[in-house]
Amino acid sequence: MTPAPAQATTEQLAALEKALAQELEQHRCAGLNLDLTRGKPSPEQLALADALDGILEGDYRDSAGGDLRNYGGIDGIAEAKALFADLLGVGTDDILVGGNSSLALMHLCAMFALHLGAAGPGSAWRSEGQDIKFIAPCPGYDRHFAICEQLGIALLPVAMGQDGPDMDAVESLLRADPMIKGIWCVPRFSNPTGCVYSDAVLARLARLARLAGPNFRVFCDNAYAVHALTDDAPALGNVMQAFRDEGTTDALYLFGSTSKMTFAGAGVAFLAMSPRNLAHFKTQLGVSQIGPDKINQMRHVRFLRDRDGVQHLMARHAAILRPRFDSVGRHLREGLEGWDIASWTEPRGGYFVSVDTLPGLATAVVRLAASAGVKLTPAGATYPGGRDPQDRNIRIAPSFPRVDEIDRAMAVFVTCLKLAGVRQRLGLPPC
Repeated sequence: MTPAPAQATTEQLAALEKALAQELEQHRCAGLNLDLTRGKPSPEQLALADALDGILEGDYRDSAGGDLRNYGGIDGIAEAKALFADLLGVGTDDILVGGNSSLALMHLCAMFALHLGAAGPGSAWRSEGQDIKFIAPCPGYDRHFAICEQLGIALLPVAMGQDGPDMDAVESLLRADPMIKGIWCVPRFSNPTGCVYSDAVLARLARLARLAGPNFRVFCDNAYAVHALTDDAPALGNVMQAFRDEGTTDALYLFGSTSKMTFAGAGVAFLAMSPRNLAHFKTQLGVSQIGPDKINQMRHVRFLRDRDGVQHLMARHAAILRPRFDSVGRHLREGLEGWDIASWTEPRGGYFVSVDTLPGLATAVVRLAASAGVKLTPAGATYPGGRDPQDRNIRIAPSFPRVDEIDRAMAVFVTCLKLAGVRQRLGLPPC
């Protein structure tokens, strides 16, 4: 076996650098144009929901006889509330079903709390001052961070572990600063690490409101609640129940959607919160809209039917996704055997694989891969402001490309990672 950088002499490293550079040049000559940047469902996955089209067969009435084509129903139709409340493990009095974007609901919740109040008149975060902050578990989801950045909310990174955020660090920050008003969470198959929050972490999250300043909120984006890749994937405890047990349900905003169950651009989003919060949110929401797309909600109810229907659909998604994730894992294991330059996750659900290189390599790897026609999420995207302090995390999104395309892209990725690592050891420019 060719010596890996940790054991190689300078002469061996120089020979490795030359061989890897030639290998990269061969990839460049192949004229690749591959994209592993975003967690989009593949065309095969989208086709699983094609039955949505025409499923109502001209029947635009709900079970109570209401006309879905008309105005009204700011919190969604009863049938959709029952279906998605069951998926989130909440009551039908705790949920609002909206349009297609859960991210839009998150943005509204943050904006309303910031400017109009999280709990009625006088509770706006801005009324306490301009220096509002959120805790950002990292690596995390760049679109969560973008909401705060747009609204002028500072982000405080804390490390992610195998069972959720570093709760010691979270609690320490909250004790020290009452201007911290929220924390971002993706509790099952977290973006991008794929970790599942433990019961102990959920319980500690539910107790944060007792440590924090007034009107603190946990923004819990349960985007991958039913998105397991394997039958033995770890389950997530009931998030709402954890907050009920602590008597802190007013501190929880719990989000979900069908965006990676049915049509990514034409799904249904939902939001669960305490009845008190929900009444306040509906009052604020009612200024900007009269009601959501109830026809699309009913399409989803008829298509998904119930929990068993959702599980059957998601098993078909998993069968499409597993070979893609298997390809990523196989290339990393086989291509980096004996090379102590990176670690990575092998998630049992969700949409991403998280790779941690040696410090200082991620940007170089992304640039080298781009030079060979493989687009990766920008290095640093999983940190606030796009700045990874150690320049090591890379998020890989294998859902959209075909398996053969992932094979080609991962071959390039492994070559680039090795080349960047060898050049770093030699003190050479990485690109």
